[in-house]
Amino acid sequence: MRDKKNGAIVSVILAALALLTACRSGSVPSVGQVETGTPQESPATRPMRRVTDDLERAFLVPTKITRVISTAPSVTEMIFAAGGGDRLVGVTTFCNYPEEAKSIAKIGDTMTPNIETIIALKPDVVFVSTASQIEAFMKTLEANGIAVYVTDPQSLEGVIHNLDQLGIMFGTDQKTKPLIEDIQYRSMRLSVFTLQRDETPAEYEERVRPVRVFVQISKEPLFSVGKDSFVTEVIARAGGKSVTETVATSYPKLSKETALALQPEVIFLSASDDNREPNEVFKNSPAVKNGRFYRIDADILSRPGPRLVDALEQIAKYLHPEKFK
Repeated sequence: MRDKKNGAIVSVILAALALLTACRSGSVPSVGQVETGTPQESPATRPMRRVTDDLERAFLVPTKITRVISTAPSVTEMIFAAGGGDRLVGVTTFCNYPEEAKSIAKIGDTMTPNIETIIALKPDVVFVSTASQIEAFMKTLEANGIAVYVTDPQSLEGVIHNLDQLGIMFGTDQKTKPLIEDIQYRSMRLSVFTLQRDETPAEYEERVRPVRVFVQISKEPLFSVGKDSFVTEVIARAGGKSVTETVATSYPKLSKETALALQPEVIFLSASDDNREPNEVFKNSPAVKNGRFYRIDADILSRPGPRLVDALEQIAKYLHPEKFK
């Protein structure tokens, strides 16, 4: 889960590093821009290009990237989807999709990757998510000439942007282009559940009647999604309204007293062995009384990657089955 507080700390540290990088390498391109060519200042004689990651850090990477490491399952999925799976030389113990990821060398888990193992694998780029504890080893990797690219997709558009960037970096944009078009098309088909141009919020509420949703990440203790989670945005896209959308942080822990007052109409359970049914506090809620609680694959619900559109479609069908007859 993304920890917003840790994310803020990481952002401050990386901002300082970005400033140093900018001073060394000249002007900084716009966010998301990938500039090809060979800058005057490049390590050894290897052709380099300047890229900008999701934290607006500009730095150099090889023009031809051949060895990369992923420190998060969502990032691993993105790299495979973008056609760069054959460049992966290291992934985390949690990276289980696609099947090929299971046979790649392991560098530890997402929160505590092994720095010695990473350096020994000699990657061109290490891809991390802001959920990773990167501040402890960022300087060490950069001192060893290893670039660190931070991804931080906060929405489906963020996922599409990352796929586009990866396609450019790996030279596989011919593969990512149809994938991006498919995601955009599938998302567009569900645009009926979003606020339309020139439509007032009141008109939208009357037309769609967003379903009150509770996302149960774990039963005991009771965790859900808050205003900073990308899942909250997915729920809204699917014609729902998260009853915890104003709660601070990405994945808040709720008291029984707070949860009792929420009264959701639908409950989504992040599928796991210890999260098979709604918490007892919801026994008198409309969701439980009407049998409207559903299990969704925890991986597609919790990972901001290419399968997020699968979660979007499933949620929309559960919320508004009458639209999918």
